[in-house]
Amino acid sequence: MNLILLGAPGAGKGTQAEKICEKLGIPAISTGNMLREAMANGTEMGLKAKSFIDAGKLVPDEVVIGIIRERLQADDCKNGFILDGFPRTIPQAEALDQMGVRIDRVIDIEVPDEKIAARLSGRRVCLKCGATYHTEYKQPKTEGVCDVCGDKLVQRKDDMPETVLDRLKTYHEQTEPLKDYYAKKGNLRVVEGQEAVADTTALTMKALED
Repeated sequence: MNLILLGAPGAGKGTQAEKICEKLGIPAISTGNMLREAMANGTEMGLKAKSFIDAGKLVPDEVVIGIIRERLQADDCKNGFILDGFPRTIPQAEALDQMGVRIDRVIDIEVPDEKIAARLSGRRVCLKCGATYHTEYKQPKTEGVCDVCGDKLVQRKDDMPETVLDRLKTYHEQTEPLKDYYAKKGNLRVVEGQEAVADTTALTMKALED
């Protein structure tokens, strides 16, 4: 099964991708991870992406699409895949169609902006070991200190309230139109994100079968 996961930043797509990956045994392909992997492997498109990133520029669509094409040709994608973070725009979705990639199901995880803002702005991370916490949902034993390695916890720039609002604005302007794009194709399923991850997962699994 070939899947796309849609949803605003902080909607929990990554967690759901992991759950689907476990259930179906297909790879979850994150755009960010894929870019880093392509650059590390020194592929043609990876080197092109690196040249833009090193220059402080956004990686253009043609390079991202080229990396997607390379990744989907890998052996582990023969039985299906989950795309998380691609496509982000209508032109990217059209490019995927032009590549002849069949998409069986598009799962859109809906979470209200105010809940996303609360989720992300409360997140704290340990830069040393990568452990994550939350000021409300997952507090460390000692405030501001990582339970795992004892290092200081910080709020990432991406999780600052003003940055979160900018990210949501970009999502609504550029990515949300994909819902209509795939609804017209008949393969969109909407999942209402729940407070408990397990409840969202149950709805996501049901959406794969409907």
